[in-house]
Amino acid sequence: MNSLLNSINERQIPLTETLVKLAEINSGTLNRAGVNQIGGLLSEMFCARLNCHHQQLSLPAYTLIRTDGTAVEHPLGDLHILSKRPDAPLQVLLTGHLDTVFPEDSVFQQCQWLDEQTLQGPGVSDMKGGLLVMLEALAAFEQSPLAQRIGWTVILNPDEEIGSPSSASILAQQAELHDLGMIYEPALPNGQLAGERKGSGNFTAIIAGVAAHAGREHHRGRNAICAMAEFITAVDQLNGLRDGVTINVGIVDGGVTTNQVPDQARCRFNIRTRISEDERWCQQQLHRIEEQINRKEGISLTLHGGFGRSPKQLNPAHLALFQLVANCSAQLGVPLSWEPTGGCCDGNNLSAAGLPNVDTLGVLGGNIHSHQEFIKISSLVERARLTTLILLTLAEQPETWSRART
Repeated sequence: MNSLLNSINERQIPLTETLVKLAEINSGTLNRAGVNQIGGLLSEMFCARLNCHHQQLSLPAYTLIRTDGTAVEHPLGDLHILSKRPDAPLQVLLTGHLDTVFPEDSVFQQCQWLDEQTLQGPGVSDMKGGLLVMLEALAAFEQSPLAQRIGWTVILNPDEEIGSPSSASILAQQAELHDLGMIYEPALPNGQLAGERKGSGNFTAIIAGVAAHAGREHHRGRNAICAMAEFITAVDQLNGLRDGVTINVGIVDGGVTTNQVPDQARCRFNIRTRISEDERWCQQQLHRIEEQINRKEGISLTLHGGFGRSPKQLNPAHLALFQLVANCSAQLGVPLSWEPTGGCCDGNNLSAAGLPNVDTLGVLGGNIHSHQEFIKISSLVERARLTTLILLTLAEQPETWSRART
């Protein structure tokens, strides 16, 4: 076991070089070509080093709502499934995403060293570093005779940063076929694991009013932006009314020119929930506000969207897996614990499908989703060693961790 773990130490330089190469290929979610380039490179690396089965799947387009209420479809990159030993007694699902939050025209495209241990770059932590941790750990694990006791599947999806709308059904399907899940989102800023996670819903509100000349016939118009302001104020005032529920209005637009009463307005907002029952309360409150706005003469409000990720709550199976990870980290001299977070990820999806999982097994870094994103470069090796030890420990007693699957 020690020899396998120590062999990973020698991989620091090639891992770093590969990370820079991947990070400097833009793979913003809607940059289909860039996402597919990353998916192609990674699937080739997985197949070459792991001798595994590979599937490449096309996904449905992602639909966005314009200000006027019409829908526009954005094609997404492909999803990759890599697998080995589907008949082994213990089946482990490992997932990671190919996309980043940085669009194709982002100014944040290059990596730079902040010091000897800190690399700044787009997606270095979230989560191209994590993808390399996954690959390196599996490559080391495959050198052990215990590897025959575990079958594994890797999912590389292209749409996690927008909530995995098109890959959600595949994640749920694969969750049913596996015993445990391991996800390579970056560690929390303090280096610890995410435990409970909030659920998330994304919504778009469209308001139609009546256009009119702002000077001659202002009285004939019905201002969609003003109605939207009332809606946003009412929605924002829901914050603080229910424990753990937060609502954030993130995008607002409408109108054409200042000399016309605007007849269109749109806003997009996100809701985070602590427990599943919060979703029903939020829907009731939104319906109440919608009815209130629609009572205005000449104003029509419609809501689109819904809750895509349920809260991740820790049951005994989750807690047992977290404790195993904590034990392994302690053996490596870097003790870990877990704590709740307001963020969500594909760990929510797998948990909702009944699969116990740990979803922050990726690298250490910080400032994710910003132009200051960075990675502590030594964590590539450190976290690969951790995953390898987790897999070896699971393989020692696979029957303990397997669950009844139909």
